[in-house]
Formats: sequence, C-alpha cells, structure tokens
Amino acid sequence: MDKNDALNSSSSSDQLKKYAKDLSEVYKSEKEKRKELEASHKQLLEYADALNITIAELKDRNKELKDAYLDTVLRLGIAAEYKDKETGDHIARMSHFSVFIAEKIGLPDKNVQNILFASPMHDVGKIGIPDSILLKKGKLTNNEFEIIKTHCTLGARILSNSNSEILQLAESIALTHHEKWNGKGYHQGLSGEEIPIEGRITALADVFDALTSKRPYKELYPVEIACNIIREERGKHFDPELVDVFFDNLNEIIKIHTTLRTL
Repeated sequence: MDKNDALNSSSSSDQLKKYAKDLSEVYKSEKEKRKELEASHKQLLEYADALNITIAELKDRNKELKDAYLDTVLRLGIAAEYKDKETGDHIARMSHFSVFIAEKIGLPDKNVQNILFASPMHDVGKIGIPDSILLKKGKLTNNEFEIIKTHCTLGARILSNSNSEILQLAESIALTHHEKWNGKGYHQGLSGEEIPIEGRITALADVFDALTSKRPYKELYPVEIACNIIREERGKHFDPELVDVFFDNLNEIIKIHTTLRTL
C-alpha cells in the first residue's frame, strides 16, 4: 500500500468514525425525544383522566344545583297554594302537562326546561290573597273575584326585576296565564298570539288540572267532562293549536294525570 492509499484509508476511517459518532448522537437525541414524547403522552393521558373526572364531578354538581333549584321553585309554588288541600300535587301535574305540550309543539329544549322550572310559580301571587276569599266555599262576589284576579299582578310583581331567564319567564307566566285566546281574559285583555306562548300553554295545563281536581268551591270533574269543556273552549279560552295537540296526545296526558294523582 502506497502512501496515498494509506492516507485515503485513514481519511475514510476517520469519516466513518465521524458518521458513526453522528449517527450515535442522532440516535441518542431521537431516543431522548421519544422518551420526552412518551412522558408528555403519559402526562397528557393523566391530564385527560383528571379532566374527565373533573367534568363528571361538575356535571354531578350541576345536576345537584338544578335539582336544588327546581326543588326551591316547587316549594315556592307550594307555599303559594299551601292553603289549598292539593298543595304540591297540582303544581307537579300542571308543570308536567305544560312541559309535555311545549315538547309536542316543538319548542327548543332550553325553552322546555325553562317552562318546567317557571310554570310552578304561576300562582305565586295567591300568597297575597286573603284566606276568606281564596278558600271560600261557594260563588265569589264581583268584588271578591276582582281581588282574586289580582294574584296575576301580585305574582308578576314578586317575580319582577330578575336577571334570571327562568324568573323572567315565570313573571310572564304569572301575568298572562289567565288571558284568553278571544281577548276576554285578564288582566291585559290580550288575545291570540299577543299572549306569550308560555302563558297559553300554562293556561291550558292549569285549567285541565283545576277541572279534574277537588277545590274548596267545587268537586272534581271526571276527565271526560273536563275534556268536553276544553273542547268547547277551543278558540275561545284556549289557543286552538294547543287544544289540537292536547287531544292528539290525550292518552299520554291522561297517563301523566293518573301517575301524578295522589289525592
């Protein structure tokens, strides 16, 4: 081997050693990166598990808050009607009727849920009506009836000036659930679609349950008679579209009525 060959051989060997060293460094670097990625992946999985646990806990907590809110709302409604023997039974039934009708006419889920929370407060203004009038057995005088009618404005006043969507809806329901489709209701004498949909829904649900319930001034009517009265009031007291929905789903309405009747 001559001198040039020896130099070339030495140079090639040095170059191979350099390449080998570089490859080794790259391998080490990639290995470290892989370890870092694996560690990061593991950490992300741990974060994801922790986040899922937190979300589940928040959902449970949110459900607890909603349940507590609904319970408070129902108790407020019951307080308004506590003088009446039916107390919470009427509240539960009419709110479920209202929700059922709201679902059937295709209101958005959020609106339906708000009606569930808000409708139990429809008669909260009865808190301000004297027992002698509220529990009177027999026909009310004209003056007594005028006093009874004020429970709508009293209820709206109790629920007014709130930032809560649900309480704002409850205010509307309290004020308008005695309006009639033909404009002969109270207090504002609204007619047709001037009456908010929540007021129209609650009016139908409230009257159906009142007709089929015992009250200080009346015995309960059988469902058949109550349905005949509602049918006759289609387009007078009640929104005709809502009455049609009511009768199209009468079996399910009766099922709710039967399931929630404890008195």
